[in-house]
Amino acid sequence: MGKYLFKRVLQIIPVLFILTFIIFCLVYVAGDPVSLMLPPEAGETARVALREALGLDRPFHEQFFIYITNILKGDFGKSYEYNQDALSLILERIPYSMELAVSALIASVIIGVCLGLASAHFKDTPFDVLVSGFSVLGQALPSFWVSIMLILIFSVKLKIFPVSGAGTLKHIVLPATTLTILTSAKIVPLIRSSMIDVMHTDYIRTAKSKGLKNSTIIFKHAFKNTLVPVVTIIAMQLPTLIGGALITETIFAWPGLGMLIYRGVANLDMTVVQAGVMAVAFITVIVNLISDITYCLIDPNIKY
Repeated sequence: MGKYLFKRVLQIIPVLFILTFIIFCLVYVAGDPVSLMLPPEAGETARVALREALGLDRPFHEQFFIYITNILKGDFGKSYEYNQDALSLILERIPYSMELAVSALIASVIIGVCLGLASAHFKDTPFDVLVSGFSVLGQALPSFWVSIMLILIFSVKLKIFPVSGAGTLKHIVLPATTLTILTSAKIVPLIRSSMIDVMHTDYIRTAKSKGLKNSTIIFKHAFKNTLVPVVTIIAMQLPTLIGGALITETIFAWPGLGMLIYRGVANLDMTVVQAGVMAVAFITVIVNLISDITYCLIDPNIKY
């Protein structure tokens, strides 16, 4: 286990380096932020001077080397829009994104596991068809449409929850519900198919032949082997919920990392975009590492 963990940690280094290079390349070709930082009436002399001050006049490899050197020092640059260090902006927004993501993920796992187990137990019944329809519909609906419908129903018509913002428990309900609907719809079919496969294995047949209760067979013997897809979906969805919920956070004006990255892209604030995407990439790598370790703890048959 220790040797496996050591190898996985070593793999993080080249992965982060490659991700850093890709992010830098994408931002490099995105456009020139100087045109946004200066007023339209600014002359070419001012533009050239600002470009030199930011180091944008240097060759690509020099800019990348400087960027890597600064990252190793903990310096992700300064946002021209907020006039603040990019890293401090990221650290301010991550708690909001974590609050939203963890809330939505916990609710998604509970709903997805319960519906998936029930759907597998009542296979080929009207209830199974209804749950499968929810799963397909939840994965097909765009997040912006779900967000708008929730706002129209619960904010405009019923006036139960606020439209946007953060700070109270009511503010988190609608954006978390949006993400829960979309995420739980992905968990349900995984749990259902895994449970159906497990219920046809030899050790489950043996448990049934011993006269064990159906609830004991499902929760004590079968459910453990369905946890691997749950861990997988958590590992896939948590980074997405933290930094990838751009549309949901933007619609509800949730001051998280996703909205910060969106504003950075819209305003060509390269330092914020780079720092934000790097934060999401780092979270993704760490979550994947934790999920790999969890696989081994759940199922010892998984090889290191």
